[in-house]
Amino acid sequence: MEAPRPALLRTSAVLGALLLAAAVVHAARVEPSAADQPAAKPAAPAGKIQYNRDVRPILMDACIACHGPDSASRKADLRLDQRDAAIEMAAIMPGDPDSSEMIRRILSEEDYERMPPPETKKHLTNEQKQTLVRWIQEGAEYEPHWSFIPPQRPELPAVKQASWVRNPIDRFILARLEAAGLTPAAEADRNTLARRAALDITGLPPS
Repeated sequence: MEAPRPALLRTSAVLGALLLAAAVVHAARVEPSAADQPAAKPAAPAGKIQYNRDVRPILMDACIACHGPDSASRKADLRLDQRDAAIEMAAIMPGDPDSSEMIRRILSEEDYERMPPPETKKHLTNEQKQTLVRWIQEGAEYEPHWSFIPPQRPELPAVKQASWVRNPIDRFILARLEAAGLTPAAEADRNTLARRAALDITGLPPS
């Protein structure tokens, strides 16, 4: 068998190097997958801060264990679950976050005074801190637990195609459609509705 010629060996080596370089460049240009992308940070609450929706979950997770109703585990005799008690201790000064001790502590960079304490392994995100600041700026209003708040019937939204509405629920649906620039689909006939019902029940199209 004839041995490979030197020129052929050099050509093969050059081609191999070029292919390797091309592969490296291609790999460097590949866009990272969605799994590799950093997780999106939760957006700050829109509109007025609501205690039950925005603040209570933060306090329950990071504060109430040491500043709640359990007198045996309460620290500094401070309760953050009661508005009057928190104001009396100057932890919360409604309308004045700069004078609120709670805000000073959660924003502190010193381990010995930062809240929650580092040893608790609890950590407030920047968004959570700003939520508490905004809450105090807006008056630091508390709310009873949602289970003690009587439900209230919301006002019906105004809609353009009032003739399409047959019941109050339709108004909410139509308002969302109109806000998105959409119009309701035409009403289906009985045969079409029956076929859809059969598909929903069996998962298979009717024969």
